[in-house]
This record gives sequence, C-alpha cells and structure tokens, in this order.
Amino acid sequence: MPDISEPVLQLLLAATVAGPLVGAVAALLPAPPGLKGKSPDQAVLRHGVVVTGAILLLTLALAAGFDHSRPSAMQASTDISWIPALDIRLHLGVDGISLPLLVLTALLTFLCALYSYFRPPTGASPKAFVALLLLLETGTLATFAVLDLVLFFLAFETVLIPMYFLIARWGGAAREQAAGKFIVYTLLGSVIMLLGLLLIGLKAGTFDMVALAADGGSSLSVTVQVLAVIAVGLGLAVKSPMWPLHSWLPDAHTAAPTVGSVLLAGVLLKMGTYGFVRILLPATPDGLHAFAPYLGAFAAVGIVYGSLVCLSLVREGGKGDLKRLIAYSSVGHMGFVLLGIATMTPTGVNGALFANVAHGLITGLLFFLVGALKDRTGSTDIDALAGVAGAALYGRAPRLGALLAFAAVASLGLPGLAGFWGEMLAMFGAFQPAAGLSRPAFIVYLGLAGLGTLLTAAYLLLVVRRICMGAVPEGAPPLADVRGHEAATWTPLVALTVLAGVWPAVLLGLTDPAVQKLLAGGAS
Repeated sequence: MPDISEPVLQLLLAATVAGPLVGAVAALLPAPPGLKGKSPDQAVLRHGVVVTGAILLLTLALAAGFDHSRPSAMQASTDISWIPALDIRLHLGVDGISLPLLVLTALLTFLCALYSYFRPPTGASPKAFVALLLLLETGTLATFAVLDLVLFFLAFETVLIPMYFLIARWGGAAREQAAGKFIVYTLLGSVIMLLGLLLIGLKAGTFDMVALAADGGSSLSVTVQVLAVIAVGLGLAVKSPMWPLHSWLPDAHTAAPTVGSVLLAGVLLKMGTYGFVRILLPATPDGLHAFAPYLGAFAAVGIVYGSLVCLSLVREGGKGDLKRLIAYSSVGHMGFVLLGIATMTPTGVNGALFANVAHGLITGLLFFLVGALKDRTGSTDIDALAGVAGAALYGRAPRLGALLAFAAVASLGLPGLAGFWGEMLAMFGAFQPAAGLSRPAFIVYLGLAGLGTLLTAAYLLLVVRRICMGAVPEGAPPLADVRGHEAATWTPLVALTVLAGVWPAVLLGLTDPAVQKLLAGGAS
C-alpha cells in the first residue's frame, strides 16, 4: 500500500464527505458553455457521474492509504471545536469498521449515477434528481465518518429528505403514500433516537464517540444505559429495519425508482445497524447486554417472518411483486445482522458487519436486475413475468437470466459467495453468546435462523424457476439481453460478491481488530 501521510488522509476524508454536497449545489447551476453536450439534461446527468466517480476515487485512495496493520486505530482524524458551549466537535475519522461502508456507499452511488445517465429517470427535472442523489451520498458518507453524536444525528437525518423526494417524484404507483410512510416512520424513530443520544452525551459529559468507547460506559449508570438503549435502539431499529418496525420498507421499495431501491437497500439500511455497533455496543454495554436477548428474539422472528412472506409472494397466484419480495428478503437478511450484534461476541459482530456489506452488494445487484426486467416487460408482478409457461429468461435473454440466478443463489448464502460468511458467523456467535446471556435462548434463535436459511433458499429458487426457466412461449416478443451500460454497472457488484466469498479475509482483516477493541471498552 502507498505510504500516505496523515494530513493527506485527513484531506481525503474531508473531501470525500463534503465533495458530494459541493457537487449537489453545482448541479443546480447552469452548465458552463461547451459542457452542455446534446442537452442540459444530459449535462447534469454527466455531472452526477463525474462527481460520484471522483468521490469513489477519493474513497479508494483513502482505502489505499489506510494503515492496514492497525485497523482498530481511528485514522484520517479531524477534530475541530464546533460548538464549544456544548462540547460538540467536527470530528471525523475512519477505522476498519467504517472504511468498508464508505467504499460501498461511494461505489453504489457511482453505479446508480452511471445507470441513470443511460437510463434517465422519468419524472421531474434531472437537475433536482442529481442534486438529491448527491445530497443523499454526502449524508450517508458523513454518517459513517463522523465521530460526534450530534453530527451523527444530523448526518443520519440528512438522508431522509432526498430519499423522500426520490420516491415521491420519480417513483412508481402509490409513490406519494410510500414516501409519506417512509418519512413518518423514520422521523418518529429519529426524534426518539435524538433524546437517547442527548441522554448519553449529557450524562457522560461528552458527545465524542471515541471518548465514549474508551470510557466503556463506566460514567453512565445502568439505568441511564438502559434508557439510552431503548431510545437510540428504537430509532436505529426503524432504519435497520427490525421486525416489527419494518412495515415502511416494502412500500418504499415497491414505489421507489431503481436507483432509489438500490441505495435504500444497499446503503441506508446499513446506517441503523452501524449505529448499534458504533454507538450502543461500546458506549452502553450494560444496557445493550440487558436488551440483547430481546434484540436477538426480534431478529430471529424477522428472519423467519421475512422468508415466509417471500414464500407467499412467490407462489403461483400470489400476485407478488418482485421488488416487494426483495424488500421482505431484506428484513430477513438484516435480521442476521441484528442477531450477530445481539450476541455481543467478536464472531457475531464481525458476521454482522460482513453481512452488511454482502447484503449491499447482492441486494443492490438484485434491484438493478429487477429494474432491467421492468424496463423490458413493463411489470414486476411475478405472475405476469412468469406467465403460463414461465418467462424463460434463460432462453430469451440468457445473460440476464444467468445474472438473476447468480444474484439469487448469492442471496440465499451459497458457500463461495459473499452472502455465506456473514450469516454463518452470526449463527456461530449465537451458538456461544457473550458471558451472562442466556445460551438456551440464543440456541433457539440459532434454530430459527437455520430455518430461515432453508426458507430463503426455497423462495429464491422458486423465483429462479418461475422467471428464468421454462420453454420460450410461442409468439413471445423478443427480450433484449444485457446491454453495455448494464454490464458496466453490474460487473463490479458481481466481481466483489465473488471476491468477498472466496477471500473473506479482505473484510474480516479490517473489522476484527476494530471489533475486538470496541468490545474491550476501547482498549487496544
């Protein structure tokens, strides 16, 4: 790895977080003469590709300069006083936990911008679309980079408005109702979360996450920790999404445009689970320990519930929507993430972080593929896609069918692909949870999670059978196979899904030392 000095890393991280915001403002300005291309719409969409591409390069440079020999240390740190009276600071930094999420966010946003350049969104002004996309990126990147509780809340909230408008202005049927449900659920959760964050900061005497992790909850009474976990945990659980606080998600995914679904599943859901690991696990360990059995129970029920709903949606005559099915599958997959966190063990938490990244890659690819199917057929209804003899994607569009099958088997956790390791490690963590947690209870959760893996395999293989297999119906219209821009968009996700599956140490080598440090109360 290149030897990049700490001041340069600080600039890279600051530019990564602030760059999309500058790009969002620039997107609303008239294009300079000579850069308009064929039309102003094309110019602003190209602007989105350039800005998100530059941010991706910055995150890759940050990853290359990151000292991989000490991933538990907070690197590229910037710590500037912002509101001295409340000791609120502009504190940025990155470690082995946040670095993969920064790269994932930058990658998926760039791929969404690239996809939108070739498939412009239908709806309101492309200028507003690009500006909202970049604002969403800056809020998400900031969430994973800031190290102050108040800044975390502000960044957490920044993503809500752009995602609301992406759904409401560029979504499909019932988009306004879905966007309204999304904003109501997440805002209510955020209000409760803010109270919990303020409780932690005021009682501990600092809002600094690094100081709170080093303190390990010693300056907070058990009562304060329990109250904080209830308040902050509810807000994070809504965003995760944890059963039964998930009901906004299927509607939002079904109505959202393709890139909105990709970012919602691939990035925004990770903000909630990241908050559990970054804030509650190190700062309120006693409070989280008290609620870990309940968190594990909700996670296990969510795994089975999401799978059963998906089985209902995919059955013949079930009138299921493919986007809705993938949304419910996310409830199950994120249940594995929450189960890993609930074990409060290095194995379980590492599994949760690995599953976070794997879900972003695989589900992002699935939503891209479903968007392509809708572009070609005009529908995401599973019965309509399958028809009487099956959609027969293998025969009509073999590369598209093969990619859909690949994403499905990756999502069900096939060994050798990214989806396997996170879920396996989460279940290993449940087999031997942290000291003081009820092992019989977590063995039950392990059994439910194992049942969930079987149900997941069942519904995803049914999706492949109904949509990909079957004889080509006589007189079926031609179906375009994978286009050039689609191949460029999807190939990185396929490659990373395989890489993470065959070489899990790429991620675990980063996360494990940082997780060990958090669980040890900030001690190296």
